[in-house]
Amino acid sequence: MRFSRFALIASFAASLALAAACDHHDEDNEPFDTFQACFDDHAKSEGFGPQEAIKICCLDHGIGTPPVGPNVVCGETQSACETYVNANLADADAPAADITAACAGYLTDRTM
Repeated sequence: MRFSRFALIASFAASLALAAACDHHDEDNEPFDTFQACFDDHAKSEGFGPQEAIKICCLDHGIGTPPVGPNVVCGETQSACETYVNANLADADAPAADITAACAGYLTDRTM
């Protein structure tokens, strides 16, 4: 009896945690006026590394006014992604190697 009560409470708590995580992700797909603002939010406010912040902005957010859609804004090729990110991100925020790796990851995740 005691174990089943514990299991019920644990499953309820897990359900709440999962729902909260899903809700945050849905809210997190809001568009940003600039790629830099998106990057700053994810890298500087939320603590993601440069590569992950770049991928999040490329995959999950519309950028600009009106926004270019998520999963499109960074282009369809490695070269287009790198060119876009280099042009729209302060040089000090991510070294070239991080941009290259982030764009490769974006293209891999984009096709899934």
